[in-house]
Amino acid sequence: MDRQRIEDWLRVDPEGLQDFIDGLRDYLPAIERDVARLRVARDDRDALGSLFRSLHNIKGDAALCRVALAVALVHPIETMLERVRRHEVPFTDLLSEMVLLVVDHLELAMNRLAAGHAFADLRVEPLVQGIEELAQLAPSEFDERLSSLIGLLASRRSLAGGGSDPAGEPTALRRQREDLSFFRSLARQLDGRSPRFAGRCERLARLVLQTNQAAGGGIDPAQLEAAVYMHDLGMMFLAEAAWLKPGRMTAEDKVALHRHPLQAAGLLSRMVGWAEAAEMVAQHHESPDGKGYPQGLPAAAICPGARLLAMVDAFDSVMLKHDHRGRKRSVLLAIAEINACDRQFAAEWIAPFNQVVRRLLDDR
Repeated sequence: MDRQRIEDWLRVDPEGLQDFIDGLRDYLPAIERDVARLRVARDDRDALGSLFRSLHNIKGDAALCRVALAVALVHPIETMLERVRRHEVPFTDLLSEMVLLVVDHLELAMNRLAAGHAFADLRVEPLVQGIEELAQLAPSEFDERLSSLIGLLASRRSLAGGGSDPAGEPTALRRQREDLSFFRSLARQLDGRSPRFAGRCERLARLVLQTNQAAGGGIDPAQLEAAVYMHDLGMMFLAEAAWLKPGRMTAEDKVALHRHPLQAAGLLSRMVGWAEAAEMVAQHHESPDGKGYPQGLPAAAICPGARLLAMVDAFDSVMLKHDHRGRKRSVLLAIAEINACDRQFAAEWIAPFNQVVRRLLDDR
């Protein structure tokens, strides 16, 4: 593989990369749905057209955001699907596995890039080279080469080393993506309880992930995203009158409120692969001064993800409090309050968060 090409893959604009990742997530459910449809009905032209458009749009977004690695991964798969559309090659189970393999590697590689981590173990280079060669093969050579390429790379598909079993069970990476989609849907249900919360979960996720990236990407982005979506899920078990009403909460309301982090954390802790997110959720209302809840932990016992989530969650709450003053004014008031509360929030997150918010203001 050309060394210059690899250097081009690593050369990304952080904001453009995050925009691409945000958009990529929106395409993934449709891709998996269309692949599943095509496995059942190989001549489903609507599903094939939808799958082709999703990949074409991903490639277009990647080009626009200048994410060269994504273009390199998606373009030859798009070429293969165009050959299927022209009836040059059939849509087989092997080809469906290859499409999902590429999507898995694409998402994981993008998350690694965003966090500043290496992705050599993903074998992206032989994957790109292999699918480029594959897209040009004669139909008689197609299945053999496809099977060989899948066999070479399947062991690297998952986050924890597990691939697809012979029955076609989802990989750990695909399960993780499905879990995140489910968590996001729950968060949107919670946001729907009040018009003021519209778009809140996506807004928090963007701020938290960008701040983590600005600080060097030390926290796993998927775990962090899961924590954002799930941190307030326990609020759904409270009577709406207890937390949506104006004025002071009663003592009973406060006791119930202080339990909500443990309810969501308990759910996450019972799901495979989300222990880190569960810890963040359980601790996101703890405070460095030891006056938080539900356990009153000291600063040293609170995990970094919880400290970051607590700060961004508070920032968004202050913005909502001042939203009648206009977007820019509410942002300025919220960031001023966060910076003034040096004992309530973790100092190590304030500088990278300020950096993210400054970009937010500059973009408006």
